[in-house]
Amino acid sequence: MAHTFLIQPGRWAMQGHWLERNELPVSVMGKTLVGWSRDDWFTMVTKLIFPGTERKEISLQYRGRMDAGERQYTFVLQHSLLGRVEGEGWLAQESIVQRYWAIGDRQRRSGFETLYRLNENTYYLSSGIMAGHYLTSTMEATLERQLE
Repeated sequence: MAHTFLIQPGRWAMQGHWLERNELPVSVMGKTLVGWSRDDWFTMVTKLIFPGTERKEISLQYRGRMDAGERQYTFVLQHSLLGRVEGEGWLAQESIVQRYWAIGDRQRRSGFETLYRLNENTYYLSSGIMAGHYLTSTMEATLERQLE
């Protein structure tokens, strides 16, 4: 099964739920744009909003590199909650797994994401952000490729 998310340029819509410690889940919606240059560098921009709440939007701007034919990649990320971030990802058979860590962060925040491929146009995302050894937030969402 070949991956379409991240591997191919495209636009994706996201819808799901965000959960923080000691809080009720809230709806989250977002969009992700993926682009590739000719020299194996990718960019990915994501914006998350929380309809019907006072919660501020979250923005993520990735720049990463994956050599042709490889199954691992590295990236840097500007995250509106975490600041400067570095990370790595693996392309597994049915999923894409990423982990990342905030640079110079006193709270030792880090995160992880698993994008499970349901079909070529749909992925299921499960992610979390941690401070030290403790989860601070999680998100579950479905990503749908926009084919217009």
